[in-house]
Amino acid sequence: MTTAVRLTNHDHLAISPTVTDLLIAMPGIATLTALVAINPQELTPADRIDYLTALERQTGWLQALMQRAIVAVAGCDSSKPNGTDPFFGVDDAEREDISTALRLAPTTAQLRIDVARTLVNHLPNTCSALATGEISPAHATVIAKETAAAIRDGLPESAIFEIEQRAIAHAEFHTPGQVANQVRTSIARISPETFEETVARARDTRKVSCYTESDGISTIVAILPAADAQIVMNSIESFIRAASAEIDSDTTTDLRSADMKRADALTSITGAYLSTAAETVAPHRRPISVNVTIDLPTLLGLAENPGQLAGYGAIPASVARELAADGKWKRFITDPQTGNLLDYGRQSYEPPQALIDFLIARDRTCRFPGCRRSAALSDIDHAQSWETGGRTSPDNLGALCRRHHRLKTHDGWEVESRPDGSCTWRSPLGKIYLTPARPIGDSI
Repeated sequence: MTTAVRLTNHDHLAISPTVTDLLIAMPGIATLTALVAINPQELTPADRIDYLTALERQTGWLQALMQRAIVAVAGCDSSKPNGTDPFFGVDDAEREDISTALRLAPTTAQLRIDVARTLVNHLPNTCSALATGEISPAHATVIAKETAAAIRDGLPESAIFEIEQRAIAHAEFHTPGQVANQVRTSIARISPETFEETVARARDTRKVSCYTESDGISTIVAILPAADAQIVMNSIESFIRAASAEIDSDTTTDLRSADMKRADALTSITGAYLSTAAETVAPHRRPISVNVTIDLPTLLGLAENPGQLAGYGAIPASVARELAADGKWKRFITDPQTGNLLDYGRQSYEPPQALIDFLIARDRTCRFPGCRRSAALSDIDHAQSWETGGRTSPDNLGALCRRHHRLKTHDGWEVESRPDGSCTWRSPLGKIYLTPARPIGDSI
């Protein structure tokens, strides 16, 4: 029988630790040495997952050392300021040293330098969380990238500390992309004026480009304001759903992938305009419904809290007010008195429209850990199935994309749902994962 042991960097491996011991051990040489000695193929399926997680924590520890090493080579400050962005410099000699040593492209090496300086010089708590395995290297990188602009704009150290602490806490249950959204929202709340100016500047970079590729293919890249991008994507998804309904009624098999369908839909939508366009074109009226969430004080102009654009994240208060005022957009005003819904119990399997709207607004995305598929494009699922007594009520219903809905129904995953939208998942191997509640106003 293996005896449990908690390792530190100074322990000698007098006895063999279990994988569970190594999962909770402090990252360092002793823990890494013990992990290297294990053959993961000889572990149980559940222990293999713990082994993988333990290795990821070691990666964080090594990456924390890497950040210090990069700064040691490149220096704490840039040797040559960047004329377009003084916060990020151009380190000609130092960059080339790092790019050649690590076999990186020069632009990639410069990015690594910028991230390392941000972490080491301004985000000590993120470095510590990385070194102890609390966050992954990917989480640390997005925190550095998203916080860099706020540091450049002179946000006080106390504000940077608050943003950093919120991001580290958020990383426990969320992906790097979700953490990046959360950091942007925190910055928008703390410094709305700076956020407004940043978004206004970025809006002027919008463009559409077309690049010729080989084999009869071209690449179209559209850089758009977030609200306009959601209009484009929602239009494409709506077109696909309508086309799929026609195919279903035709009993024709559609073998195209989701990406192929989106590409074909974009071509069909724009092609339809060319075939029907007249000389005089009516102004664009945003006919596709997009959800924008804004708190009541901000809607009334009494506060400047950022709004939330479904499928994107934080947007400036002025933009949120403009969208909320447009009748073609669906708005959700956060007020405790309007958030209550009746429990529909066992009266109906199909949830009423009011309940569906509430669940989409509450969940915003699929509730599987890390999934960002829009709730509006997902299934409304009974956590406890209707057949086994599950109720058609907010505490038992939630959004699941089709893939994770099938995973729950057919592949052994179980979910326990709560009224606030949070839920606990259990994998077929018995691993537990939490999806926290998603308060309105937070990015996901």
